[in-house]
Amino acid sequence: MSEHVPDVHGHCDARFAAVRQAFEENFRDRDELGAAVAVTVGGETVVDLWGGWADAAHTRPWERDTLVNVWSTSKGPVALCAHILANRGLLDLDAPVAAYWPEFTAAGKDGVLVRHLLSHRAGLSGLREPHSLQELYDWELTTARLAATQPWWEPGTRSGYHALTYGFLVGEVVRRVSGLRPAAFLEKEVTGPLGIDFTVGLPEQESGRAAELVHPPAAAIREQASSFSQLTPAALAALANPLVGAREANTPEWRAAEIPAANGHGTARAVAALYGIFAGRGAYGGRRILSAEAAERVREGQGSCRDLVLGAGFESETELGLGLWLSGPNGSYGPNPRAVGHDGFGGSCGLADPDAEVSLGYVMNRMGPHVADDPRKMALVDALYSVL
Repeated sequence: MSEHVPDVHGHCDARFAAVRQAFEENFRDRDELGAAVAVTVGGETVVDLWGGWADAAHTRPWERDTLVNVWSTSKGPVALCAHILANRGLLDLDAPVAAYWPEFTAAGKDGVLVRHLLSHRAGLSGLREPHSLQELYDWELTTARLAATQPWWEPGTRSGYHALTYGFLVGEVVRRVSGLRPAAFLEKEVTGPLGIDFTVGLPEQESGRAAELVHPPAAAIREQASSFSQLTPAALAALANPLVGAREANTPEWRAAEIPAANGHGTARAVAALYGIFAGRGAYGGRRILSAEAAERVREGQGSCRDLVLGAGFESETELGLGLWLSGPNGSYGPNPRAVGHDGFGGSCGLADPDAEVSLGYVMNRMGPHVADDPRKMALVDALYSVL
């Protein structure tokens, strides 16, 4: 519990005072260091708050334009790239991946469909051979190894979280179809035209705005390390080949790389805007990015199950759509079971509820130990829906 609650800056419509209260309580009661939260309703920003510190030493206040690595919250924008291509008729989500990436047929993967990549059902949660962090920074090497590797389970039958491989798998299909990797495609088609402050990787000239990620408490790290001994090979491959955390993500090398599943950098406002495209049924900021039908496809459930990588972290089965998690019985993204979103390692999240026309972005730098549904995030989600 913090002895001092830092000043919270920004604006919050009076109707959403409960969100501001929950945000302030995160600092007082849930050990928040630095963070921001943004909410849109009907495409209008109704909450845009930030506060705390951008570094562990408390020397840099969190500012309006502070950026932070949001880990797997990056996966929503990656999925968006694929849906844009599908909307244009350039990518068939029901086609074999090999139709666009011929080398992918190796090791019995000729039946893997594009939808299996989007929904973590390809069986490629991680590589079978050791893959170092430096090798992860090499796009061509990483995608070539994924194309050659054998699935850990029968593709299409179960979901198993593709923690780091997701962005290379979906991203290489985006590259094969469009000629651009996800970072460049997203900037050209979405973030550039809409003026959204989000990048995959972080340009060196923006490094001064980046918050320092801070590890969870030591006891939580020890508990996490102990749990690795109980993981299946498929889960170990997903979560520890290579093993990455706050220390690695604070380096210039990580920021310079393109790891679309895990190194998106942005503000809460940017995350709310990107997920706001899905909340707005394909439209945001006066621009139509997807048709309403194409935007709805992200909520197309692929079957609930106990996830083969993250299963132990949830009280019940979970279900993925085509790129985002359904809120489901866990209420991870509010009480509408068909709301969608994505959490990032340590606590960040993006939420989209087209039925309520609501999006939320939450980013922070003190990483928590939870697999998903960090208490700080859930306090904000619960507060939001309490006033809708």
